[in-house]
Amino acid sequence: MTWFNKQSRIVQILLLLIPGVNWITELVVRWSTYLKKGGLIRLVVCILVTIPSGVIIGWLDLVWVLLFKHLFLQ
Repeated sequence: MTWFNKQSRIVQILLLLIPGVNWITELVVRWSTYLKKGGLIRLVVCILVTIPSGVIIGWLDLVWVLLFKHLFLQ
């Protein structure tokens, strides 16, 4: 999560815009945050990202980053 937040806004948007890269970015960021901080909501989001609906959550995160400058539910 820290690595993702340190990136420029354009890099964050590009990482979330490309579908395959989007899913891998979601997996890495979400699971590393869960392993570091724990929490039930983070676990549920991690599980949702791991299954194919992760691409949909990635697109939601793209819009969320554009509007609020952080990932959804982070």
